[in-house]
Amino acid sequence: MSLEKAIPVKINGVPHELLARANETLLDCLRQHGQFEVKNGCEKGDCGACAVQIEGEAVDSCLTLTWTVEGRSITTLEGLNDTNKPHPLIAAFMEQGAVQCGYCTPGIIVAAEEMLRETLNPTDDDIALALSGNLCRCTGYTKIFAAIRQAATVLREGGGND
Repeated sequence: MSLEKAIPVKINGVPHELLARANETLLDCLRQHGQFEVKNGCEKGDCGACAVQIEGEAVDSCLTLTWTVEGRSITTLEGLNDTNKPHPLIAAFMEQGAVQCGYCTPGIIVAAEEMLRETLNPTDDDIALALSGNLCRCTGYTKIFAAIRQAATVLREGGGND
């Protein structure tokens, strides 16, 4: 017998109900709900491809049981974007060429955005710590760091999404 429960949440600011079994991860529920920007990588919390923000804190959705997020706000990469004016991180990743295969990019941007809300003058150590839960197998991180520094500059100058 599979006990399922409707879990009310906000995804990117919009109310939803996720139908989930007690042992079902947020990653699986989000993808079943059409949030395909949340990537299924390692399924054990090593790669960060599945990172989302819960109440503003970046977490690995593969390690988060859906039942634990009842009534909470979840933000994915889609929630950080505005088609009229991309988030400075998204724009910087494109301008800096910080994307190769793109699989890790949503999780990295979600983690970097949390850090940039805390500091708009990040050091390389700050960026490395913020991304310590994310793994990119393609870029070598140089362009990722440059993109994050560029976004920080834009945000410092008041160029963020409001």
